[in-house]
Parts: sequence; structure tokens; C-alpha cells
Amino acid sequence: MSKFELISFPGESELADAAAAAWVREIENPVPHLVALSGGRIVRQFFTAVRNLVKAQGVGMKTVQFFWSDERCVAPTDPESNFAAARELLLAPLGVPEAQIHRLRGEDPPELAAAEAEKDLRRLAPISADGQPVFDLVFLGLGEDGHVASLFPGEPPADSASPAVYRPVTAAKPPPRRITLGYPAIATARQVWVLASGAGKEGALRNSLAANGATPLARVLKLRSQTKIFTDISAGI
Repeated sequence: MSKFELISFPGESELADAAAAAWVREIENPVPHLVALSGGRIVRQFFTAVRNLVKAQGVGMKTVQFFWSDERCVAPTDPESNFAAARELLLAPLGVPEAQIHRLRGEDPPELAAAEAEKDLRRLAPISADGQPVFDLVFLGLGEDGHVASLFPGEPPADSASPAVYRPVTAAKPPPRRITLGYPAIATARQVWVLASGAGKEGALRNSLAANGATPLARVLKLRSQTKIFTDISAGI
């Protein structure tokens, strides 16, 4: 049985609309919903599509607690901030209360920001048998090198194996200082949805889905029983 579900679309607009509709169906259920949002170019269209659907359908957001899968070590107003995009396109337009927003504080020392984010998450999330807080849904993007969140290829094995929920990393692309969810926290989530979009990522997606794949996304897929991948990439799969 395949450990992933690959859902293909002709373009990024169709991908964003479909992922938005699927997520809105998830949050229509009036139970607590802990989500980790991602960064990346495609999320701007995704956030816009979610915002429009929520407004059109009158969906309540009171049960959603917003976290992030990774963040750059920048101020929350910086254009490089993953939080800034979510605030501009989703959170502020929908009037989401501050009490439901749990951003990674990229302006703080990264070790402190990671520790505070984990503490905040553990206050709300159920805990798995191996001690990891359990998200209902983690969103991930896909980089040209197969990275997800801020988990990059070539990481020392000891770092990749770290049980830390959030940890500081030095990225292979600017800005280099970041904070990311670790592999165990992503593996433990009830659902993980990957929004894989954009030219130049065909090789990364193909490698990630191969049985002997060696990318960070491939590692996530191997750690989980099921992962959903929304993509407009033609990778010859």
C-alpha cells in the first residue's frame, strides 16, 4: 500500500483552490483543530482561497489554533516572515483573535523561540506515546532540493534524529537562520498535506516519491503511514 496520496492539478490556482476547499471542510467540524501553516510562494494563493471560502460559506474559525511548521529568524513584519504572509492574507482579514495565533518569534534568539513555541504547543495539544505533541494537520511546501519546512538535505544525522519539537537550523538558502518543526513532530501529526508547486521541482518530487528517495520529503513519507500531496508538477510519476 502506498504511503502517500498524489493529487495532481493543471496549475497552481487549481491546486490552491482544491487544498483550500479540503481544509475548509476539515475546520467545519466544531472540534479543536491544531494546524501548522507553511511558507512558500503557493501559500499566498492558498491563503487567499481559504479566506474567500471562509467568508463565502460563513465558516467559523473559533476552534482553530494556528502554529507554523517553520519560520525565518526575522521580525514579524519582514517580507521574509512566514507569519507576515499568513497575517496579511488570512488571519487579519478574517479577524482571527490573537489568542488563537501562536507564531514562531523569529526576532528572538532561536533557541529561546523554539523552546517557547514547544511550550505553547504542549499546552494545547494531546501528547503521543513517544512524547510528541500531536497536530491535527501540518502543511508543508516543497523546495527545489526536496526540503520541507526548514529541513534541508545534508543535515548531520544527529540533528535529523533530534526529538526536539521545534529546533534552530542553519538553512542552505537565505535567510540562513531559521526555526523548524523536527521530523518526529511532523511524523506524529494526524495529517500532513504537502503543497508542491512550481517549475524546477520535478526532480525533487520524483526523488522524494521513489522507494529509495533521499530528500527530506522522502524521509517524512517513510516516517508516516499516509501523506497527502497536492501538486501541479509533472514529474513523470
